[in-house]
Amino acid sequence: MENSHAHEHHEHKAPNYYLVWVVLLVLTVAEVGVAFFSALPKWLLIVLLLGLALWKAVLVALYYMHLKFEPKVLRLLTLAPLPLIFILLGAVLMEGF
Repeated sequence: MENSHAHEHHEHKAPNYYLVWVVLLVLTVAEVGVAFFSALPKWLLIVLLLGLALWKAVLVALYYMHLKFEPKVLRLLTLAPLPLIFILLGAVLMEGF
């Protein structure tokens, strides 16, 4: 017995890929600006760069990998590796101090 909801296709408006690209470009320019033209403390610099990188990764995943238009369960499933990522980032950052 098949679930009738499994084969439903919901139409969605195509994302504006050019706008997403421009936002990614602006974020990249911001990263370069923060990295090269900043007199911030090292820990704040790392936090800012990681935040900008995470923001870019979310945009790529949502729009270019089409996760924004997937069922909520699949989007939540992509969050499962996040604790491991934070543990590994913490280990790498602690080793530098």
